[in-house]
Amino acid sequence: MILRELFLSLAGLVDLAFTIYIFMIIARALMSWVNPDPYNPVVRFIYRATEPVLGRVARLIPLHFGGIDFTPVIILLALSFCQRMLVVILHSIAYSF
Repeated sequence: MILRELFLSLAGLVDLAFTIYIFMIIARALMSWVNPDPYNPVVRFIYRATEPVLGRVARLIPLHFGGIDFTPVIILLALSFCQRMLVVILHSIAYSF
């Protein structure tokens, strides 16, 4: 009973963490369309939090077509897939107890 609740809580936390990071990737993509203040702490935090993933994927798979970067789309699809898979796995583990 306690392990079930532990795994359900863990599934909720994993789901929340992925959702927050997905929104940060979306915010980063939207900020690329405008010229935000680079000294704004929120802008700096979003860039620092998303650059490791966006930078690596952009180096591995250059997805620039017509001046548009499709790297965030690939990352959003991958994050959504991982989010659903991990949450389903954690739920199945929780209900196996």
